[in-house]
Amino acid sequence: MATLRVSDVVPSPADDCERLRKSFEGWGTDEKAVISILGHRNANQRKKIRETYQQLYDKSFIAELESELSGDFGKAVILWTYDPPERDARLAREAMQTNKKEINRLQPLIEIACAPPSPHHLIAVRQAYCALYDSSLEEDISSTINLPIRKILVGLMSSYRYDKQAVSMEIANSEAELLHQAIQKKQLYHDHVVWILSTRNVFQLRATLQCYKQKFGNPIQEDIKSCGNGDMENLLRVIVGCLDCPERHFAEVIGKSIIGWGTDEDMLTRAIVTRAEVDMRKIREEYFTIYKSSMEDAVIRDTSGDYKDFLLTLLGSNI
Repeated sequence: MATLRVSDVVPSPADDCERLRKSFEGWGTDEKAVISILGHRNANQRKKIRETYQQLYDKSFIAELESELSGDFGKAVILWTYDPPERDARLAREAMQTNKKEINRLQPLIEIACAPPSPHHLIAVRQAYCALYDSSLEEDISSTINLPIRKILVGLMSSYRYDKQAVSMEIANSEAELLHQAIQKKQLYHDHVVWILSTRNVFQLRATLQCYKQKFGNPIQEDIKSCGNGDMENLLRVIVGCLDCPERHFAEVIGKSIIGWGTDEDMLTRAIVTRAEVDMRKIREEYFTIYKSSMEDAVIRDTSGDYKDFLLTLLGSNI
């Protein structure tokens, strides 16, 4: 499902570090060399490059990238080079410090909690966050985000979802009823809602959402929307969408980042960098289904230069 294309023959980390070191020498940086190496290395290979660079040159590889690269290209390459749990920890911290509108501000947190590559990844993100910032992710969510949104975000971040395809239709029907009751009463912050969305495995949740639609006639997102257009309603719709079909969610994130006036490079970078090794192939398919055009064409149209080339490399394009 990933679009990352790892080279058939991968040089040793020492050889990669030597080429990268040479790309930084002299006037300017050889950005094409940086793209050709880092854009074709998986997370484990990038980790070995970081470690080997430190051993060979007694310098942080991330610090070198920060001094040599700039703009959206630099941000994308550095975000890509981080270990994935550390990357998500940094994205979570940035999300809590930004001045964007509430739902746009919180979207990275929702993605980290609701669409991790595995349950173990979310634990690793929380550990990385503690190591980086000397506080827990849950504590900082509680201190920066108001109730009732805080309640569901802490629940989502604290979860460890069983990742086997275990589904009980009896539970699906009963929990669809509980969700419907909460929506009818406009109690979207109810303990039942928080508990169901933050603890059930995704296969059980998807069965519950299907039962909800069959029993009550509408997708749950539509009924949530009927409760209002506030932050809680918008947040829950994003959460449900991300849990139900993360590929569609990220396709829509990419679409929103590039369709219309201007481009939200941070949003575009986040979606492509965090999913290139996970499910980007399916995201590209969902994008085409929704927008009737290819994601590559959209990136080519709305970005330029080394930034464009790097994103296309992560999308698996032959550039």
